[in-house]
Amino acid sequence: MRRTVELTDIGGNDEGPRVLLLPGLGARGSGFRELALRLTDVARPVLVEYPEGEHAACGARALAEQVLRVTGPTDAVVASSFGGMVAAHLAAGGATRGVAFLGAFTRTAQVGPRGRLIAMMGPIAVLGRPGRVAASLAAWRPVPSAQVADVVPTTALERVTTLRRAFAIHAEPPPPDLRPLKVSCLCIQGDRDVLVPPSSLERLAASLPEGTPRHLLRGAGHVPYFSHPEDCARLLTPWLQALAPAGLAALAASEVGSAA
Repeated sequence: MRRTVELTDIGGNDEGPRVLLLPGLGARGSGFRELALRLTDVARPVLVEYPEGEHAACGARALAEQVLRVTGPTDAVVASSFGGMVAAHLAAGGATRGVAFLGAFTRTAQVGPRGRLIAMMGPIAVLGRPGRVAASLAAWRPVPSAQVADVVPTTALERVTTLRRAFAIHAEPPPPDLRPLKVSCLCIQGDRDVLVPPSSLERLAASLPEGTPRHLLRGAGHVPYFSHPEDCARLLTPWLQALAPAGLAALAASEVGSAA
């Protein structure tokens, strides 16, 4: 049982931005490993594993507070699915300068009619006992048995935590829109995503700062970071380079100068 947020520091470029990789509702942060390894030339990736158990089964805002207590402020966040809600709370609280959304959303309404049924992901996790078929459907390609746990909840504790967390989503206010904030955002969406449909991309972008880049990956499903790490790394690299700490310091200095 993970009683608190657990981090795996992948290492990387000491001069690059520190970037947290946030999984979705029932996925593991370890599913980001291949993408993280491809980002080490330009960033310092950190895999995030959410807590497990009844005490950790909470909505996105409370989970963001738990993440922040362990990680502290960071340069960037790359978030998948429900992780986008967690990331939005972090950004709204000033805990990160940038968020990349991968098949993600900041409000369930952005998912369309399916957003009203997101709580059903909990009972599905417990009663449906998702396995290789569900993981392969999410990835839109066959997932080896050894990697199924990276994509869907497989242990009894993970399933129960997913159940409680899914029910907690609508029990708290959603994150505020990020559109008026000075936060750098990027959107990546798979055109074969069966959980967060491609049509949600424009609704997500409407809540983000004007001009946020949007990318649709052909042949990618709900977990493009897992199934298409090379493509995601290619799109994330220039965005992360712009978020390097030195660049942020220069930006902050220019804003102070303008205010003066």
